[in-house]
Amino acid sequence: SVHRAGATFPTSRAQRPTMPRLRQVPKDEATAPIVTTMYEWLFEGRDPVAEPGRWDGTTGDWWTVFANSPDILDHCVKGFGLYQSPDRRLDPKLRELGQIRTGWAAGSQFVFSQHAKSMRGLDMAEEKITHIPAWSVAPEGTYDAAERAVLAYTDCLVYDHGRVPDALFDELKRHLDDLAILELTYITTLYFQHAVMSKALRTEFDDRDEVIVEVEGPPGATAMRPGPGR
Repeated sequence: SVHRAGATFPTSRAQRPTMPRLRQVPKDEATAPIVTTMYEWLFEGRDPVAEPGRWDGTTGDWWTVFANSPDILDHCVKGFGLYQSPDRRLDPKLRELGQIRTGWAAGSQFVFSQHAKSMRGLDMAEEKITHIPAWSVAPEGTYDAAERAVLAYTDCLVYDHGRVPDALFDELKRHLDDLAILELTYITTLYFQHAVMSKALRTEFDDRDEVIVEVEGPPGATAMRPGPGR
């Protein structure tokens, strides 16, 4: 219940145990090589459903949910390998800026949190992480011209679904060649997909209750008039 001004009103949401929306696959049901391999590596021999938790602070339920389809899990894992391949032309630091901004812009705490850690793993300045939410007004020098172009392009991909002004694209091409831009576009939109899926399925840090709900007031009251008991 919620207490306000001497009155008590019931909350509109029931308490719910924290868990993803889809079934998790326990270790004893995992038979596909991609699932058993990832379980052994990431959970160090434990059953990730019975004993959840990974070294990075996540529960690991993204993996146990995606294990429902070994083909889809395999496709995802190959995508992780693709973007981290040493064959990529795109600077990994620019790649991570696109990924973390995608997490913020798409509202995925899981994607945002994981790529904050990835940025630290690349020894990127902490300021580049903390100013991501309002990067366009970050103190001068926080992001260089190439980084600002990447962040602006990411916003066009996520917020505007690919509607990119010519002037912005021209600025991006001042810093990246065609191959790097293609890689940036693919990886950034791939992580837009991951952000959307994580929120929809409520995996990991995206297992959060909806924040936009009605805050209940006295019976019969509206914004323009009090209730009958006033």
